[in-house]
Amino acid sequence: MNQSNEKLSLIRHSCAHVMAEAVLRLFPGTKIAIGPSIDNGFYYDFDFPADHKPTEDDFAAIEKEMRKILASNAEFVRKEVSKDEALKLFADEPYKVELINDLPADAVISTYTQDGFTDLCRGPHVASTKEINAQAFKLTKMAGAYWRGDSNRPMLTRIYAVCFEKPNDLKDYLAMLAEAEKRDHRKLGVQLDLFHLDPEDPGQIFWHPNGWNMYITLQDYIREKVTKDGYLEVNTPAIMPKSLWERSGHWGHYQKNMFTTQSENRDFAVKPMNCPGALEIFKSRTRSYKDLPLRLAEFGHCVRNEPSGTLHGIMRVRGFVQDDAHIICTEEQIESEVAKFCRLLLDVYKDFGFDQNLLVKLSTMPEDHVGDEATWQRAEASLGAACKSAGMDYEIQEGEGAFYGPKLEFTLIDALGRQWQCGTIQLDYQLPSAERLDAQYIGKDNQKHHPVMLHRAVLGSLERFMGILIENYAGAMPTWLHFEQVAVVPVGLDFNDYADKVAQTLYDAGIRVNSYTDEDNMKSKIKMITSEHKTPYILVVGAKEQEEGTVTIRFRQSSGIQQQTMKLEDFKAYVLEKTATHYNGI
Repeated sequence: MNQSNEKLSLIRHSCAHVMAEAVLRLFPGTKIAIGPSIDNGFYYDFDFPADHKPTEDDFAAIEKEMRKILASNAEFVRKEVSKDEALKLFADEPYKVELINDLPADAVISTYTQDGFTDLCRGPHVASTKEINAQAFKLTKMAGAYWRGDSNRPMLTRIYAVCFEKPNDLKDYLAMLAEAEKRDHRKLGVQLDLFHLDPEDPGQIFWHPNGWNMYITLQDYIREKVTKDGYLEVNTPAIMPKSLWERSGHWGHYQKNMFTTQSENRDFAVKPMNCPGALEIFKSRTRSYKDLPLRLAEFGHCVRNEPSGTLHGIMRVRGFVQDDAHIICTEEQIESEVAKFCRLLLDVYKDFGFDQNLLVKLSTMPEDHVGDEATWQRAEASLGAACKSAGMDYEIQEGEGAFYGPKLEFTLIDALGRQWQCGTIQLDYQLPSAERLDAQYIGKDNQKHHPVMLHRAVLGSLERFMGILIENYAGAMPTWLHFEQVAVVPVGLDFNDYADKVAQTLYDAGIRVNSYTDEDNMKSKIKMITSEHKTPYILVVGAKEQEEGTVTIRFRQSSGIQQQTMKLEDFKAYVLEKTATHYNGI
């Protein structure tokens, strides 16, 4: 974390303490829990009295009280206390008492006091309240949060806030939030008739024809890319037996996130991931070193029992498909295979305009890991070298690797500057090992060896990536991906036949087109197509176009081009060229 980010984190955490003090002043009897800094701000969890619960309408009063506290220029004073002293100090705060009791007897416990309010906190904080700009924070929302994330514990009220060092930074962020709300994929999903979500079936998506059209186009696009890159597509069962999940380790480490069922007195699970199935295919016959690397791609439908409170539109769901693949290779092939994957990822992201400012992180060995340190060091060095050879720099995320191996994470930045972690490649020595699924190949020495497995995805969940695209483009997708590429609108009913002829010509060429020959007037049709469909090209045809075999094109507003007349055959060639090259626009 750089110096600027460190200071901002201190400001946000300190402001959380100020909010807690303000809430206690306004709502006596409230019990306080925790209040950390988070990206762009902070939150604090409260247990309000049953008869005295605030709403978001109270945010203005809380902010006003916070500004009074900030105006006092009170110092944040740190004090170290014993466990017994802390228990006495927070005797009336049950959540603090629980946290204190969880600490070892000889733990160093610290408190911070400002303006007469004392909180249990490790710190650090800013020196005084004067370092927090009274015009650079804003309370944003209220939500329920189980104490310590346990659904069997009390439900607390979490108040979120955004906080910055300068008022202009807050202003810019709030403007971005307003724009993000306009682009919310859940709203656009309804407006463009892409999908719907049923509250009785949480985390599952009902794709409508428009949305499914784009989904399949996206899937076919990535299928073509990986096929050209040397992958073989496979498909594995949606439900597999407990015995397999036990051997893979998922039954012991991931069962709470799995949907299980029984049949004929046997336990089964709906697959939450595809990797065990890929290794079962590898093991189905004797393999030689000559077969490696073996790149197995699968658009496998996975289901995970995510808590309902974490679900978010099509971005966080229970049922999803990944552009998943597993590369089974020798240790010597790791570096070249990772570099090859990095080049594929860059090529794909470029087609969506995400190749600029791509963030890459190398997650290294965590404390809770399997395997020896020397193997980890070799693996981390291989991933780093491969990333560099693909022309990408990376940051180190110390201790953030999976328990079985290090990984590279790829984060793209959208049109609003938001970050989305999508692509990943993980290095796994464990799943193919004798202790797990015991995958083997015959080496050059005619002996049996265990391969290495690379788990990788470029887009990640197709559902989530589709949500990212909808918000990034505000629903106005690139022509090659959009569900309706061309709309043909006659200026009057007399030209319906020519409109249909134009549409049929384009349809026969593989262009997604609709002819709007109903009785509504031309302006109403164009207004509807523009706002509800966001169609890249609207072709207006009348007497002149019919006579000359042309079309008058109204380009989508984002193109910067207003209107142009072209021969129908020239327009057809123009659209086909844009779609064939996956042009990131219209």
